[in-house]
Amino acid sequence: MKFKLLIVYIVGLCTSAQAQVQHAFNVKVNAPSATIEPTMWGVFFEDINLGADGGIYAELVKNRSFEFYKPMMGWTVRQKHFTEGAVLVTNRKAENTANPRYIQVTVNNAAKGDLGLVNEGFRGMGIKKDLRYDFSVMYHLPQSGIQLHVELVDSLGNILGGTSVTPAPTGEGWQKAVASFTANATVLKATMRIWFEGNGIIDMDMISLFPADTWKNRPGGMRADMVQMLADMKPGFIRFPGGCIVEGFDLSTRYQWKKTIGPIEERQLIINRWNAEFAHRPTPDYFQTFGLGFFEYFQLAEDIGAAPLPILNCGMACQFNSAEVVPLKEIDPYVQDALDLIEFANGDTSSTWGSVRAYMGHPASFNLTMMGVGNENWGPQYLERLKVFTAAIKAKYPKIKIVNSSGTDPDGERFDLLNTELRSMHADIIDEHYYRKPEWFFANARRYDNYPRNSSKIFGGEYAAQSDHTVSVNNKNCWLTALSEAAFMTGLERNADVVSMASYAPLFAHVDGWQWTPDLIWVNNLQSYGTPDYYVQKLYALNKGTNAVPLTMNDEVVAGQDSLYATAAIDATTHELIVKLVNASDKLQSNTLMLEGVKKLAATAKLTVLQSDDLFSVNTFETPTKVAPQEREMVVKGKQIIVSTAPYSFTVLRVKIL
Repeated sequence: MKFKLLIVYIVGLCTSAQAQVQHAFNVKVNAPSATIEPTMWGVFFEDINLGADGGIYAELVKNRSFEFYKPMMGWTVRQKHFTEGAVLVTNRKAENTANPRYIQVTVNNAAKGDLGLVNEGFRGMGIKKDLRYDFSVMYHLPQSGIQLHVELVDSLGNILGGTSVTPAPTGEGWQKAVASFTANATVLKATMRIWFEGNGIIDMDMISLFPADTWKNRPGGMRADMVQMLADMKPGFIRFPGGCIVEGFDLSTRYQWKKTIGPIEERQLIINRWNAEFAHRPTPDYFQTFGLGFFEYFQLAEDIGAAPLPILNCGMACQFNSAEVVPLKEIDPYVQDALDLIEFANGDTSSTWGSVRAYMGHPASFNLTMMGVGNENWGPQYLERLKVFTAAIKAKYPKIKIVNSSGTDPDGERFDLLNTELRSMHADIIDEHYYRKPEWFFANARRYDNYPRNSSKIFGGEYAAQSDHTVSVNNKNCWLTALSEAAFMTGLERNADVVSMASYAPLFAHVDGWQWTPDLIWVNNLQSYGTPDYYVQKLYALNKGTNAVPLTMNDEVVAGQDSLYATAAIDATTHELIVKLVNASDKLQSNTLMLEGVKKLAATAKLTVLQSDDLFSVNTFETPTKVAPQEREMVVKGKQIIVSTAPYSFTVLRVKIL
């Protein structure tokens, strides 16, 4: 309760003596002040918190190609009678640098149950009753004589479904065996067993298991419920692949997009930089298989109607870690990667990289219009590398807009240097990040009111209110954090002529495998739910409009007076007025919207309200919609609309203009 009162004091929430429950807002419906870009509200994806492997990428087998630094991590060998060397890890680096390791299994007159392998999955395997599961394995077998028995089991050893595979001899090469079966029960944390029967020696690699219900039912695809959470937001863009993933701990672990395309078995796994980033949340089994690679990212953006925004390494590793940089005289390959990516996304099928895209199944362009150079990089060393990238990209692709880093913080010497220099360079878009406590978000609702109107645009690329402090394991996605973000976002929309894009970060977190909190969407092996912050982002994205219009109280924008925050927009395509109201006080407040420039309104309006009396309320797997939007209709009479806003609420009003 003391903390609650402190927050109330800091952000200026109303006290009983000061409460003003009646307010009059002037809304100039016929005076659009800024165009709201289609990209205004988007999503930021990074492979953190088991976001890709173990998350949105639906592969259930961990370390399927034995390329982790401990080759058998995730696997256990089962033997009824121990035989030395029954399972060996073999390295063929000279002939396959992308995927050198495989296992060799020697089977000596074995019956089912004598010799086997168990894979634990990513914190277990989420299995659904009556769903088909597709097993596959790359193998080399000189002669017949071995049968594989594949089965899923729960923690008690109950078999949940399985199949048998009899591999055919392969000669000198490798082949792929596939089989499918249906599960007979739903289990949150199952494991997979492979029993060997017969005689012979078999080499195995890329041992895989996928559920059939992937997004759009694509074999080897993405987890449908997680993608649906994104599609439901109708984001204007998706930024990928991060984030600090782009930089790497050092340049050897940076993200290299060319290694993430092509056949899955030829994509080169690397350690995930979040593997050992935080001593308080070690994740030694966190790697990037790149089953979710740049082709899949572009495809995902297309699927959910979002503009793709790839971010590329600028020749600098994470400055908080190694701070390694590539010398300027050696920067050309990094720049060429950027130019080649544009060709991969947009080039015709006769071009080098456009033909690769077409070979992968997408001859049409992905319509890339923007890309980022560097992530949270700063200092003179960033600026000098950025200038090289900018010159090369603009020379060949002048219409591509470049997203430029302003560092890690929204103020301070680093920010001031970059903000000044980037504007002098006439940068297209400047990426600002803000991980701050809720009071910062309330206090900064007017941050962009005095930014220059005809200069570089702003991308609020990463933001999230921290209920405790940045990098704290105690951060919660509570209603207070979401409410403060809703208040801050009124200022982003009001200044849509300055701010062209914004996205919360990070996006996903696995409840058993996270490194960072807070996060927008939480998942386990079977379920996903949106936080209160998710519903704020979703309401803004679904109620975006096409043009901001002035909304004032006593001739001032509404940004904290009596703990109210407000913005208004029109949607020229649907002929609607959209008003967003945040009541950050503990009082019910009545707000009269006096509309100018309107002849007639529809008889009813739609109200969507996100509210909780408890600022520290959170959603959970048990109560996933504890804080979730509620919709209702209200009667409209004349050109004045009275909207009552509940304590601690975010309200969206939509009304048709006739």
